[in-house]
Amino acid sequence: MATVIELSATARPQSGKGAARAVRRAGRVPGVIYGDGKEPVGVSLDFKELKQKIYAGHFLTTVCNLDVDGTKHRVIPRDFQLDPVMDNPIHVDFLRLGEGAMVRVRVPIRAINADQAPGIKRGGTVNIVSHTIAVQCLADNIPQAFEVDLTGLEINYSRHLSEITLPANVRVLEHGDITLVTIVPPSGYAEEMKAAAEAAAAAAAAAAAAAEAGTPPAEGGAPAAPGAAAAPAAAAAAPAEKK
Repeated sequence: MATVIELSATARPQSGKGAARAVRRAGRVPGVIYGDGKEPVGVSLDFKELKQKIYAGHFLTTVCNLDVDGTKHRVIPRDFQLDPVMDNPIHVDFLRLGEGAMVRVRVPIRAINADQAPGIKRGGTVNIVSHTIAVQCLADNIPQAFEVDLTGLEINYSRHLSEITLPANVRVLEHGDITLVTIVPPSGYAEEMKAAAEAAAAAAAAAAAAAEAGTPPAEGGAPAAPGAAAAPAAAAAAPAEKK
């Protein structure tokens, strides 16, 4: 079941920018209720109460019982505007919910079991690529979050939309198998991998050269110079010729 919160509001008969500014000067936030085939209703909400609900999280995926002067309206917040300087709410829109209403919402994702990811143990960092997933579902069954399991995930590997389990009767609205989470490498990881690859390539080349010469590689992986094994034998034979 979706989370339902209680909010109170006052009817706001006047509309327009001037009326909205007057509402804000009174310490309240103007808003509107619309949808379900009914006329829009202008409302105003307590600034502090609304700000607390917004910053508590999940505001746009939470069903509200909005009490407007004693009349209850079952709604879901569809949008809100914040002051660009102070980040305070300055307007809010609510959608009426009829019986069995379907809604489109963006549900947040939550990464779990990061401590079970080898990439994290090796110094990698969790990078949330898609913070939300757009879905359609019943208003009474909005998921709080979608869990993304990072168990076994290595550096530079990702989890995608197709790898998570969605509840029944939830339809995804995203296009394609979007990337949700990836593990990014620590600083200097690329240089370390390049150096390791170069060392491996040098060792492979040395082994190949040694195989062609028919001699085992010298200590450290470098092959012995061709003819090096025959030189001591020639030196030993030289004194015998003098005799």
